[in-house]
Amino acid sequence: MRRSRSPSDRRRFLSPLHALCVVVAVVLGVAIFASKGRAAPAGPPLGVASGRPMPVAASGRPPITSASAAPRPSAAPAASGSAAPAGSAAYVEPLSYAVERTAADLPADLSEEQKRALGVGMPGVMIQREGKFRSPFAHPRFGGPAHVRVAMTLAAVHDYDIQKGTYTADFYLTLLSDKDMPPLSLMFTNGKEESSVKLADLPTFKMYRFVGTFFHPVDLRGFPADAQTLSIQIEAQNMGIDQIVFEDDADHTSLDAGFSVPGWDIASLSATTRNHYYPSRFPHDDLYYSRYTFELGLERFGTSAIFSVFVPAIVIVLISLLGMWVPPTEMEVRSNAGAPMLVGAVLFHFSLMQALPATGYLTRADKLMIAVYASLVMNMVSTWFFFLVDEERWDLVFRVARTLVPILTVIAMVSGVVL
Repeated sequence: MRRSRSPSDRRRFLSPLHALCVVVAVVLGVAIFASKGRAAPAGPPLGVASGRPMPVAASGRPPITSASAAPRPSAAPAASGSAAPAGSAAYVEPLSYAVERTAADLPADLSEEQKRALGVGMPGVMIQREGKFRSPFAHPRFGGPAHVRVAMTLAAVHDYDIQKGTYTADFYLTLLSDKDMPPLSLMFTNGKEESSVKLADLPTFKMYRFVGTFFHPVDLRGFPADAQTLSIQIEAQNMGIDQIVFEDDADHTSLDAGFSVPGWDIASLSATTRNHYYPSRFPHDDLYYSRYTFELGLERFGTSAIFSVFVPAIVIVLISLLGMWVPPTEMEVRSNAGAPMLVGAVLFHFSLMQALPATGYLTRADKLMIAVYASLVMNMVSTWFFFLVDEERWDLVFRVARTLVPILTVIAMVSGVVL
């Protein structure tokens, strides 16, 4: 005959270990989600310009896509690099044709807002009186832009830092023009040049090898099964679309033989051009600039996602669920299956976060770990419920919890992975 347990006997099951485990789990959990709250919300991921990733061809090389986008405002370049000047000695800089603006250069019916934007009354404002654009960097006598086909071969990518979104790229850049190009000073708008070698420098054909450090925002919503984009953006510094227009050469844009990025699979490759417009930096800043963008799409290896995140989370849940089959008479063993696993889950979640930058959104791993926490809490609550009911009802609570908690756990885990 089983001995009836008194309230004092039941309280002895709540050992100091359980209380310590719960306190540690709560403190670490608060630290994890506080770090999420401090991060600035990230915008939507920047996808490839073709609108969707292109599948890798049967040959192992991803197909090239190309597109053009309409002009739109965007931020000023963060860093730049330059190619050595080349071209005809007869070339005259656009600023040589610029003149100081007078009242006669302005319409008479300007609104007050337009006057402020144009700096009416401000001395020393330079403009071009000839040509389509008023910007002093426009060239009124160039005779039409040089249409330059841009091709790139990416040789290697090193030191990809997912925390910062930075990487080092080694690549060949080829420019082929329909007329003599103006003296080029190339600018990398999302990075900086570390070194360059000029391989060809003819009026209509130029080729360089660049090594530079670049940046592209990361999107970790799908982590650990996430996809990232690496880009290289190029403009001709201080030369607008009145002098040079880039056109992507998809047929000669490729990856070097044997190219790979450790830990990542090659998902897509694209080259695009668009007319870029900066927010007004000075009065009459109306010139558009041609921008070439090379994008490499990456996907994290599936085996890495499975064994680094999903398997440990499932093991933690399974060990905890084993306690659901421990009978109420062995309450010490049953209660020890929940609280220690909760601490283990929080520590595992914390270690995952150390490899990623702070984000203002939940990753797929975060959602999975929330499901793990929910399962562990249900397990612990079902055990603590025995302390609140009479011993005569223990068998009913045992059967209901053993059936209900695993079902709810499966629903929570699947939701954490899918949603």
